[in-house]
Amino acid sequence: MKRLYMIVALTLGFLLTATAQTEEKPIAPYTFVSVQGGMQNTYDTEFAFGRTWAPTGTISVGHFFNPNLGARIGVNGIWAKSNAPFRNAPTQQFDYNYVTGNADLLVNMVSIFTRSYYTPVNLYIIGGFGMNYAWNNDEALDLFNQGSLIEFADKDGKKAYNLRMGLQLEFNLCKNLALNLEADYNYLANGKTRKFVNDHNQFTAQAGLTFKFGYKKPKKEEVWATRVDTVWFDDISYTPRVEDGTITWNVFYKIRESDFNDPDEQLKAIGAFLKDHRECKVSLKSYADVQTGNPKINMGYSQQRSEKAVKALVDAGVDSSIITAEYFGDTIQPFAENDKNRVTIITATGLKDVKDKVSIKKFRTKEVQYRADQ
Repeated sequence: MKRLYMIVALTLGFLLTATAQTEEKPIAPYTFVSVQGGMQNTYDTEFAFGRTWAPTGTISVGHFFNPNLGARIGVNGIWAKSNAPFRNAPTQQFDYNYVTGNADLLVNMVSIFTRSYYTPVNLYIIGGFGMNYAWNNDEALDLFNQGSLIEFADKDGKKAYNLRMGLQLEFNLCKNLALNLEADYNYLANGKTRKFVNDHNQFTAQAGLTFKFGYKKPKKEEVWATRVDTVWFDDISYTPRVEDGTITWNVFYKIRESDFNDPDEQLKAIGAFLKDHRECKVSLKSYADVQTGNPKINMGYSQQRSEKAVKALVDAGVDSSIITAEYFGDTIQPFAENDKNRVTIITATGLKDVKDKVSIKKFRTKEVQYRADQ
């Protein structure tokens, strides 16, 4: 017994050491197909183990949900031997065929204890159940019908329930292929009345290959880091100042006329200027051309033109206190062209508050997180 404990301890030590040296990425979940072949021994509870070895084979399909836990379904068979006790004769051996369908859970003891996703060697504990079906057992049934056979697993020679447990040692040759060694104990129990039942035990030892496929691509671990970036920007400011504003309009007249021509257009322009400026002054100067009439008549025309222009501005809403008006007749000719001297020259002045935009290039630093694994 001490020798057995020592072998188990050395085996586990080897598995843990091999696992600790592995840095592979996770390879579960995955699907697998396993093909195995070996020997099986079927014996009942009253007869010696070891007399009924026969060849057997297994095909299994399964899936590992994570590195620790998997499940499989499989078919095992096909040759078997058994012992039969007689009333007045030595125990007799007979052959028959069988097939067992099993559903198993597999627990990976190595990944549980090492918390590793991938190991070069795995040790699975197996537990499951199934149904055993036998045929070509006419020899045993004849003995039963003759009354010589005391007990047999099934008087119909067909079906038995199967409970199983076992161990599998797996060596990963590469990501998709592994070598396995498996030993299982199967308890075969008949489901009928126990009057004719002698439960059987079955031990199988097999070796085979496991083909692994259908791996899910492991989720890439996100690695984040922080860097300091320099950000350039325009620092905008405004410098206030006062701007002198001056604008002039010329209102021309026909001979012997003094009415304000195109008043709407002129008044809109004056109103816009007064709105944008403060401390405004409006100056009106009216004239007459020297080549028409005489000085006295021309002075009268220039006076009328000046008065009518003032009235138009006041009617439009311009404060009369900021208006100054003068008239000069033909004593002054502001233009070289004679006809242009029948004119009222309106000049508006004022102060305008403006802000000059000033842009200065500056920079600042900031911390930025980024994916370091890309």
